[in-house]
Amino acid sequence: MSKPNYGETVRLTVAQALVKYISAQYSVSDGVRQRFVPGALGIFGHGNLAGLGQALDQYSDQLPFIQGRNEQGIAHIATAFAKANLRTRTLAVTASIGPGALNMVTAAGLATINRLPLLLLPGDAYATRRQGPVLQQLEDPTAPDISVNDAFRPVSKFFDRITRPEQLLTSLPNAFRVLANPVETGAVVIALPQDIQSHAFDFPVSFFAEKDWKIRRILPDPVDLEQIAALISKAQKPIIIAGGGVLYSQASSELEQLAESTGIPVCETFGGKGAVTKKADWQLGGIGLEGTPATNKLVNQADLVLHVGTRLTDFATASQSIFQNPDVEFVSINVSEFDGVKQGALTAVGDAKLALTQLNKTLKGFKVPASWASEVAKLNSAWRVERALAMDPDVLFDKKTLPNSPITEAILTQGQLLGVLQEHAQDGDILIAAAGGPPGDVQKIWDATDGRHAHLEFGFSCMGYEIPAAIGVRLANPNTSNRVITFVGDGTFVMAPTELVTAAQEGLDLTVVISENHGYQVIRRLQMGRVGKSFGNEFRYRTAGPLFTDSAKVKGEVAKLEGDYLAIDLVKMAEGMGCKTYRPVSADEFRKVLKETRSATGPIVIVVPTVQHALLPGAGVWWDVAPAEVSTQAWIAPLRQEYEEGLKTQRWHG
Repeated sequence: MSKPNYGETVRLTVAQALVKYISAQYSVSDGVRQRFVPGALGIFGHGNLAGLGQALDQYSDQLPFIQGRNEQGIAHIATAFAKANLRTRTLAVTASIGPGALNMVTAAGLATINRLPLLLLPGDAYATRRQGPVLQQLEDPTAPDISVNDAFRPVSKFFDRITRPEQLLTSLPNAFRVLANPVETGAVVIALPQDIQSHAFDFPVSFFAEKDWKIRRILPDPVDLEQIAALISKAQKPIIIAGGGVLYSQASSELEQLAESTGIPVCETFGGKGAVTKKADWQLGGIGLEGTPATNKLVNQADLVLHVGTRLTDFATASQSIFQNPDVEFVSINVSEFDGVKQGALTAVGDAKLALTQLNKTLKGFKVPASWASEVAKLNSAWRVERALAMDPDVLFDKKTLPNSPITEAILTQGQLLGVLQEHAQDGDILIAAAGGPPGDVQKIWDATDGRHAHLEFGFSCMGYEIPAAIGVRLANPNTSNRVITFVGDGTFVMAPTELVTAAQEGLDLTVVISENHGYQVIRRLQMGRVGKSFGNEFRYRTAGPLFTDSAKVKGEVAKLEGDYLAIDLVKMAEGMGCKTYRPVSADEFRKVLKETRSATGPIVIVVPTVQHALLPGAGVWWDVAPAEVSTQAWIAPLRQEYEEGLKTQRWHG
């Protein structure tokens, strides 16, 4: 059988060809050309050692390798690197067959949901199948071609399993096309059967020539923008919701110009936190469930909403209850039509920077009514006073109503902890948060203007992203004059601290601040509002008594998780993973540690005891989390009734 004429060829294994190809790909954005995938991370096992492991070693000068500790963690590193690079670069991640590969599925979901490029290279079961069942191989008697890697399909934007060497010739260009497309980007998975990785083939030399992938700015239709401008011009109470697309398109300047010239107030989603880079009367801060009460009151009144570069998810819309003006209309700017038409919006499909530039010109001369500007300034001013009080680290918190425990030494609330961090933050610093209470508190009260950046992952609200993210952000920002700070709860830290070892191994300068409040306190907050009783969320010892019983009718009480708080030494945990550690209790001690470690090398971990159950002011919106419809617990019925009243505030916009 004859083979195609490839011209000049070079004989390489599949893995060698893959690594060689990856190292020759470049992204081009606004004329800036750089390596699309400048490095790889991985953990080796029998499923990727002899193939990809050998190739990464052979080409380590072209594609440097970073050793990780947990496959999900290292994939998060790559995703955070991509986010910090505004989707113009990413890292490749490899794992072995079975659990090593499957560990990356959560990270793939995070990348795809957040529209961030991520290249995953998991090992896979033998393509020949002559070995019989392979260690860690899923055996499906009805579908022998299925492996655990098929679990990646629903959470990936591109998936392929390479069973022949020449498949790389079409698969890899398709994979990079998706990585470079801001509408389609997300997790790209190339599953590599472990035997195929080592197979040799005569690849075309031209396949490995340097290739540029242009990250395009989509031009919006001028007619769409004129129609949007016409609707804005008629509005009495317009508002702008800025999402992550504003940051990725580097459109902050254009957004600020629009707000400055028109007076239209701007609020931000989690993904859009920091879209406004300077203080102004029209700058509102966060929207939705963890937004500011002032923002949400204004959004309630808005008669026109311009949403830019956002997916408008449940948190931002308060489960479709936040837009209460009966005459509200929606317009949008988005590279994705799917996201743009949400709420029935008239949509300009295109790049935020280009679209806002044109919209500025079209709206020239328009100003919001003075009454609306006055209302915005009044509510904003009142909130700033309330915010300052909640963040003031020198205000003593009354702990009389809290459980008395010798375990906790907390003086500061979590809001006050952020207050000290805000005092310390300088131009160029990056604060990272992802799941639980920290991102909500950052969204509500962190000032991300004047170069004090916030890197929030709340599209997936993924516990375990925070510490790897600090590594990814630092790799993307090697300039050590700034500080990369992860703000994380003790619940998340206990779940996934292991990439601190990677940070220590690589000598990366970053700071992890742990709020030690003894449990999953933000979920307890929700539980108290929807269940009416604390259960299974705080870190407590079990009381005396039986744990299990054979009888359906228990005599007396079984042991419950209602003892004192666990005495966990987070400082020793971090210290054992190679970090310099501190445990300040007072505001002054915390200030001193932050100052002393400002220029410290390597990873720093600061554990700050914080007052449990001490919450920031509420956002003033409803969230669709349903209490039990029936229960023998008497206190549930009023909560259910309150919930059903909240359902009446939900509205459909279309």
